[in-house]
Amino acid sequence: MADETHALKLKPTGSEPGRPGNMELHPESKKPFLRRLGGSFQSGQLVTCYLFLPPALLLFTLFVILPILESGWYSFFNWSGYGRPQRWISLANYAQVLSDPIFGHSLLNNLYIVLVSAFIQLPVAMWIALLISDRSRNSLVFRAIFFVPYILADVVAGLIWKYLYDGDYGLVAMIYGWFGQRAPFVLARPGWAMAAILLVVVWKYFGFHMALFIAGRQGIPSDVIESAKIDGASHWQVTRHVVLPMMRPVIVLALFFSILGSLQQFDMIYALTGGGPLNSSHSAVTYLYTFGIKRMRVGFGSALGVVLFIICVLVMIFYKRLFMRERPAGGT
Repeated sequence: MADETHALKLKPTGSEPGRPGNMELHPESKKPFLRRLGGSFQSGQLVTCYLFLPPALLLFTLFVILPILESGWYSFFNWSGYGRPQRWISLANYAQVLSDPIFGHSLLNNLYIVLVSAFIQLPVAMWIALLISDRSRNSLVFRAIFFVPYILADVVAGLIWKYLYDGDYGLVAMIYGWFGQRAPFVLARPGWAMAAILLVVVWKYFGFHMALFIAGRQGIPSDVIESAKIDGASHWQVTRHVVLPMMRPVIVLALFFSILGSLQQFDMIYALTGGGPLNSSHSAVTYLYTFGIKRMRVGFGSALGVVLFIICVLVMIFYKRLFMRERPAGGT
C-alpha cells in the first residue's frame, strides 16, 4: 500500500447523497515544492545532480563560454597574438571578414559539402545499410570494409587521396597511362580541386552514417515487418511506409552529424589542397587558419571565429525548427 504521507489525497466536496462531489486537493498536497521533493533526496537523484552538474558547468564555462567571450574581445583589436592587445579598431575586422570574397567562396564550399553530404552521402549510406541489414550472411565483413575509411584520421585520409590524385605517380596517372595519355593534376586545377574534395568527403564519412542506419534498422521490431508482409506489402512498400518512417529519428540524427561535420571540415581539406589552388578550395575553418593564425592576425581570426560561431548557431536553430519540432500527442 502506498505511503499515505506522500500520496496525493483527494476529498469530496459534494453534498448530494449517492453522487460523488467535486474533488479538490488535500491541503497536504500544498506543501512547499522543496519539501515535496524529499523523496527525490532519498532516491539519490538530486544528490547525483548536485555532484555532477557543477563540474560539468565549470568545464563548459572554462572551455566554451570564456573562450568565446575572449575571442569576441580580441576581435575589436588589431593584434598579432604577442603581448597585450592595445590597438582598438572597433568593427574593422568584421567589415574586412564580410567584404572578403575569399571568405564568401569558402562559405560556398561549405555549402557544397553540406549538400553533397545530405543528398549523396546519406542516401548511399542508407541504401547500403538496408542491403546489409536484409542479408545477414557476410554482413559483418561488409560492415567492416565500409567502416574502415571512417576509422582513418582525417589527415591520413587526405594524404592518401593526395597521392591517388597525383598526376605523376598516383592512381589517376596509372589509369591515364593505360590509354597512353598524360594525367591531369586534379588538385592543381581550381575547377576540379573542390570536386575531388567532395568525393573524398563522401568516401570518408558514409561508413559512419551507414553504421547509424544499420543500428536504426535493427531497432525496428521484426513482427512489424512481418505484419506488413502478411498484409501483402511489397519490399519497396515495407521500406517506404514502415522502415523509413520508423527510422526518422536516426535519419534526423545522421543529418545533424552531417551538417555539423561539414561546417567543421579542416584537417582533410588542408592535407589535400591547403585551400588551393588560388584559394579555391578553402573551407571556412581552413580560411580562418590560413588568413588568421598563420599570418599572425589574431584579431582578424577572432572576428572570423565569432562570425562562424553565429553562423553555426543560426544553422542549428533553423535545423531544430525544421526537423525537431514537437509533434502533437497522438499525431503522426
